[in-house]
Amino acid sequence: MDALTTPFLTGTAIGAILFLAALGLTLTFGQMGVINMANGEFLMAGAYATYLTQQVIHSTGISIVVAVPVAFVVTGTLGLLLEVSIIQWMYRRPLDTLLVTVGVSMVLQQLARDVFGAQGDPVRPPSWMRGSIDVFGYHWPHRQLFTIVLAVTALAALTALLKRSAFGRRIRATVQNRDLAETMGVSTRSVDRLTFFLGSGLAGVGGVAIALISGTNPTLGATYIIPAFLVVVAGGVGQLKGTVIAAWTVGVVTAFLTDWTSGSMAQVLTFAAVVVFLQIRPQGLFTVRTRGLA
Repeated sequence: MDALTTPFLTGTAIGAILFLAALGLTLTFGQMGVINMANGEFLMAGAYATYLTQQVIHSTGISIVVAVPVAFVVTGTLGLLLEVSIIQWMYRRPLDTLLVTVGVSMVLQQLARDVFGAQGDPVRPPSWMRGSIDVFGYHWPHRQLFTIVLAVTALAALTALLKRSAFGRRIRATVQNRDLAETMGVSTRSVDRLTFFLGSGLAGVGGVAIALISGTNPTLGATYIIPAFLVVVAGGVGQLKGTVIAAWTVGVVTAFLTDWTSGSMAQVLTFAAVVVFLQIRPQGLFTVRTRGLA
């Protein structure tokens, strides 16, 4: 039982991190068609926002709670600045957005090195996050549980926003038919900006979870950007339920393979399996029907 329980639970936690890393991309790439390679650096910015929050609020229990909205606002603002200054001129040109955001990611990495140093800084988990619970003989760390709770909360909040709010309806209208949405009085420019703010802010929330597990590092984002894109594409571009299933599957498969081989080889094999899956089903697990993407 322990041989199955350990990789399953660990893989679920890995999947939660991948989901948080991919959630912002589900909006910016899936809904807006922008290939934002700087999303990984927004994860990194969220991790550093968590570290700085701890320097200001010395009570670790409170600082982690405060760090979540702080990271959301900081990275959301970075994403908004990126959209206003560069991305707005490159809609309908996904390859150009890819190249430009690669450059932005390099600038942000170097900025992090200049400000914080190349080694990175640890983020102290609060006392209630240092223990574990016993699940069929496996001691499941509280930090992994916190990551899962954070992912579920982010998913629930985003789903409610997209399905129940007027802003969510405007996003769906813009994605389905931009010209018709504008005819009906929807300000698609405002939708674009707010969507980019929201997607970038969600990346910052993912950075909080990553900081608690691995600390901060200027190259932190590079570790997660490619797996996050694979999760988004495998789940179906713009499909939240597909992103959830793909992230969890990749996390669990990676954890099981890690028991048989090294961690790096497990990642290689998992990504190879995703690529093979995309050759069989290039549209991913789920697809969205639209009348036009503009």
